[in-house]
Amino acid sequence: MSQANKKVIEQFYTAFQNGDVEKMIACYHTKIVFEDPAFGVLKGAEAGSMWRMLIERGKGNIDISYSDVQADEQNGSAHWEAKYPFSKTGRKVHNKIDASFQFKDGKIIQHTDKFDLWKWSSMALGMSGTLLGWTPFMRNKIKQLSRGLLKKYMEK
Repeated sequence: MSQANKKVIEQFYTAFQNGDVEKMIACYHTKIVFEDPAFGVLKGAEAGSMWRMLIERGKGNIDISYSDVQADEQNGSAHWEAKYPFSKTGRKVHNKIDASFQFKDGKIIQHTDKFDLWKWSSMALGMSGTLLGWTPFMRNKIKQLSRGLLKKYMEK
């Protein structure tokens, strides 16, 4: 077990709990590769911008908890949960995420979040998410919309 890498993960989620996006991003290597079902693969500044956008849009209404942090010299993992109102619908979301990490130079160089996009879309979008959230069409639409929001955010 690597206490140093475990501490990096804990610093990342503690900063997330506190809404401190700059401290979150400071845990990332400059060549970070982030991936999740909603955004797909984000590299470098895109990953930091995604966290900035999510925290700004959350306006302090995001409740973050984390547990089961483990790390060795190269890899790590954690379970985390986010509770928040989805901005487009106001519906309450309780997303449960399993994260995996890879480290380089004492920082996170790869961060992969896995969660059930169908469950998320059911909570966030209601009936349309429940009925269509499992389909490739809806999954691609969610990713397309998420990436579009990020692109607009990064342009401003």
